[in-house]
Amino acid sequence: MNNQSLVVTGRNVLLPGSDQPQPATITVNIDTGKITDIQTVYAERSPGGDATFIDAGEKFVLPGLVDAHVHLNEPGRTDWEGFWTGTRAAVAGGITTVVDMPLNSIPPTTTLQNLEIKRQTAQGQCWADVGFWGGVIPGNQADLKPLVAAGVKGFKCFLIESGVEEFPSVSEHDLHAHMQELQDQSTVLLFHAELEGDSCSVKTHEEHDPTAYQTFLSSRPQELEANAISLITALQEKYSSLRCHIVHLSASSALPIIRAARSRGLNLTVETCFHYLCLSADDIPDGRPEFKCCPPIRSESNRDALWEALIDGTIDCVVSDHSPCVAELKKFEEGNIMTAWGGINSLGFGLSLLWTEGQKRGISLRQIVRWTSEETAKHAGLSSSKGQLSVGYDGDLIIWDPAAEFKVSKELFHFKNKFSAYEGMVLNGVVQQTILRGRVAYDRAQNGFDGLTPIGKLL
Repeated sequence: MNNQSLVVTGRNVLLPGSDQPQPATITVNIDTGKITDIQTVYAERSPGGDATFIDAGEKFVLPGLVDAHVHLNEPGRTDWEGFWTGTRAAVAGGITTVVDMPLNSIPPTTTLQNLEIKRQTAQGQCWADVGFWGGVIPGNQADLKPLVAAGVKGFKCFLIESGVEEFPSVSEHDLHAHMQELQDQSTVLLFHAELEGDSCSVKTHEEHDPTAYQTFLSSRPQELEANAISLITALQEKYSSLRCHIVHLSASSALPIIRAARSRGLNLTVETCFHYLCLSADDIPDGRPEFKCCPPIRSESNRDALWEALIDGTIDCVVSDHSPCVAELKKFEEGNIMTAWGGINSLGFGLSLLWTEGQKRGISLRQIVRWTSEETAKHAGLSSSKGQLSVGYDGDLIIWDPAAEFKVSKELFHFKNKFSAYEGMVLNGVVQQTILRGRVAYDRAQNGFDGLTPIGKLL
């Protein structure tokens, strides 16, 4: 075995424990894919020998991002997305690890057999490392421990209709059986936290204009999220050893419930998404279904409250919830937001989105990397190998130009269906190279992928 290595040096390397980028030189053993050495100096020249040498100069060297909420939809809905296209989009945006949601693939990841089908389909197709969430649906509690043993990172359930028939929602009654099964396991239960009740339900608003964004927004009130999170925290009092996690929080009115649960010592974590932090209902034009997602993008004041909660630690991390579909399901021609598929195409743009918006709010790069890499790795049970540039960790890193500006356009979309709510926005921060376990996975100077092959592992 040769000990071939990659050496990356730069004047602006973001190391753990440091708020500011600093000069550093990182060595990765290409055989093991692990970081073997970090010197806090800039190397003027290559060490020679078998080493491949990359000089980032003034550009920033950051840990690869971990996107813990992605729908890759393969097998079964590969016209929506797939492992090949989705993971190419990821590495082009500096994401070296994605964790795939149990839906909207057919079959969903709700049994060991279904997980194996998904893993077999993914073989040889992944440009990033890929982990898997399992699914909780009515009656599958006997499938959960085998899925934990097979390496799923946790389980997702819906408290409201999911939109696909093969992944039905669970009731409070169902959840007792599932939480009983999971409470002694090293795992986490993720909730799509919208819940209809006596006082609040999804409204069809058939008498209102279905192309008006306000019609859709008022059909999914914040109370749905608050109701769901109240139920989740009540269940946690009974199953206190099981960490519960709120996916894609959009309702700021639920923040006091989350803070109160945390103050009672409940093991609750929370994510929000790039679209809730970077878009506002006040600016969404009518007849534009590409802005539809569930729960919805809400008002500017709501967005400000989510930013405050992220900064103070109430919200732990930020993910894409890349949830694509084919163009026909978005109902672009009629502009009918009410009947369109809900989901934002965004995989690969998160770092630029947060950096561009964060600069207006005094947010540091350290905070962004914590929210999109360190905390997402921790959430997905990967914090011993992913999420930071440290000796013994995977050599996943990106070379990034924070000053470069670009306009979001279809030519930049590596995901399968070429539309996005962000099209036309001008963003800062461009990934120049993405390194996965010491090997180049994306190189902007070489048209992105020229001469490269997918080297992603299934985690």
